[in-house]
Amino acid sequence: MSGDRGARSTGRARGSFAHRSWLVAVVAIVVLAAGCRVNWRQFGGGPAHGGNATGESTLTTANVAGLHLLWQATLPATADGAPAYLDAVTTPTGTKRVAFVTTRRGDIVAVDATTGAQLWSKAFGPGTCMINNGSTPCYTTSSPVIDPDGASVYSYGLDGKVHKLAVGTGAETLTGGWPETVTVKGFDEKGSSDLSLATTADKTSYLYATTAGYPGDGGDYQGHLVAINVATGAQRVFNTLCSAQAVHFVTAPGTPDCPDVQGGVWARAGTIYDAVNNRLYISSGNGLYSPSTHRWGDSVVALHPDGTGDASGDPVDAYTPTNYQFLQDTDSDLGSTLPAVLPTPSNSTIRNLAVQSGKDGNLRLLNLDDLSGQHGAGHTGGEVGPIIPVPQGGEVLTQPTVWTNPADTTTWVFISNDNGTSALKLTIDSLGAPSLTLQWVTTTPATTPLVANGVLYLAYGTTVGAYRPLDGSLVWHDSSLGSLHWQSPIVVNGVLFIEDGAQHLNAYGL
Repeated sequence: MSGDRGARSTGRARGSFAHRSWLVAVVAIVVLAAGCRVNWRQFGGGPAHGGNATGESTLTTANVAGLHLLWQATLPATADGAPAYLDAVTTPTGTKRVAFVTTRRGDIVAVDATTGAQLWSKAFGPGTCMINNGSTPCYTTSSPVIDPDGASVYSYGLDGKVHKLAVGTGAETLTGGWPETVTVKGFDEKGSSDLSLATTADKTSYLYATTAGYPGDGGDYQGHLVAINVATGAQRVFNTLCSAQAVHFVTAPGTPDCPDVQGGVWARAGTIYDAVNNRLYISSGNGLYSPSTHRWGDSVVALHPDGTGDASGDPVDAYTPTNYQFLQDTDSDLGSTLPAVLPTPSNSTIRNLAVQSGKDGNLRLLNLDDLSGQHGAGHTGGEVGPIIPVPQGGEVLTQPTVWTNPADTTTWVFISNDNGTSALKLTIDSLGAPSLTLQWVTTTPATTPLVANGVLYLAYGTTVGAYRPLDGSLVWHDSSLGSLHWQSPIVVNGVLFIEDGAQHLNAYGL
């Protein structure tokens, strides 16, 4: 799959689940006691992209029906992802709450989150870049990410680079390797996914960018990951095809290049970082699967957090379905989504669990510590328990959202697509075997869901709505948005932000 679609019609710690829940509760109490406001630095809220806004405390199922439009900012072009948010930004006109968006034409825009006024913008447009060297300008569906130090925001530009800008002024860093190259053939390789960032246990922070192809899967593209050490600017490249070559490929017949194409990395979240085992996960689209020749199409791939694999350049682990060739032949690859990390109770035989979907409309439970069940890459199969169909049917092109119900500490996962939305709960049987049990399913389609303080938010068509996560019942909605594609909501400090297809950033509050 190319990493796009047509217009829509509509870190865990080891130990017991109870210990983990206690830590979350302590953190929440400390935050509330200190009167702190929270930030939303990247897609899904963090490096695991779980989509659960645990810091939200203002909006609840009791008051969310009172949401109304606070402001609507007009952007220089449509933004097709999700905003990032930083609460206390020093600007030339004072301290501001700021939302950041990346537009399809490569702009990075900083918006005053209180008024909707534009604070600054920078344009990294397509210039002469045309898709597959044709007549259509290049574009991106990426979203920005904010540095852990709160001083910089990163955005993908249509010059094939990630740019580092000061959050308060937009001043660009032009030293230390910045801007960082993501692709040297942006006319064939598209920055589809959101930028992401993870900080490891040793306090090293890495910025991640991935590439896929444009609609139609044309051109000489190879999906790849670029991992950038934000402190030093050093970067590593992992290619899903010809992974033994950790380089930026050029256009054939130049060198270095890979004779195979595709293998795009295009899931919305881009990467998943799991703090439990200190591993990074990506998924690949249609492409050759041949471990002996370093080809990793139609797979979930595990890497070290610096973007490297083993000594041969192969993944440190991988999951490839036994029917990978069928998935490739029918354009039903796993690359449309990434593993969603599931908090797992202590009585489970699998301690580090995730759910993986894909374009084939199925759900697979995976052991993140041993993806294939055979202790390494190069094997097929290895799911935990049976593969089950997505309850509402249809391919999944969004990232599942994970929620821990505070009433009973059970783990829920919400999966949305063009057919509807379903909620499943993680259950453990008497032998410790985990499985997913359907709780409810509706015909309400959506982009990537969000849970914030016990409220489920879904966006689709021209509508954004708030729902009760236990039964999927509607509490509030607004249907005045511009038509949505990948756009998904965030909720921060009592305000819901969402981009739309009419070049808007919208803010709703009480």
